[in-house]
Amino acid sequence: MDNSRSSAIALCNPKSPSNVGVVMRAAGCYGASAIYYTGNRFARAAKYHQDTQNVSQHIELSAIESFADLAGQERKLVCVELVVGATPLPEFIHPDQALYVFGPEDGSIDQSLIDMADEVVYIPTVGCMNLAATVNVVLYDRMAKQQQSIDHNERVKSSRDVNNRLVFRHHHPCPSDH
Repeated sequence: MDNSRSSAIALCNPKSPSNVGVVMRAAGCYGASAIYYTGNRFARAAKYHQDTQNVSQHIELSAIESFADLAGQERKLVCVELVVGATPLPEFIHPDQALYVFGPEDGSIDQSLIDMADEVVYIPTVGCMNLAATVNVVLYDRMAKQQQSIDHNERVKSSRDVNNRLVFRHHHPCPSDH
């Protein structure tokens, strides 16, 4: 992966192992380099949740005390939260290197972290989205806005299930279709 255009995810005191598992899958799909989390609710719950056993094989998952040390000159701290004054995601220009911070499932990012942020972004939905869905939307938006050269047929072939051999053949109307 091109390190000059890298992203990582920071989860504030997540509680649901299944949500963290979905976030890890999103990180893998969209090329995030690592996931960091604060708090102890996830670690406590993960002991009793089977889905998290092999989840960290490809993506680094690390418990840390504070996200403040993870940002810096190059890596921008981007909080994703429903905050007055935040930039709507469709208008947001993603920094080359970003640490995306997401609040807990049952709360918000602390004001002190919002105050440290380089950027604050929100997704203009009606109501709020679940944590895992929010991470997927933000990472997809980042990927979609990057100017990457992708061989889409090869990407489909390498990403799909082994039983999937579907091909779309564009329908060309016959003269009798009129």
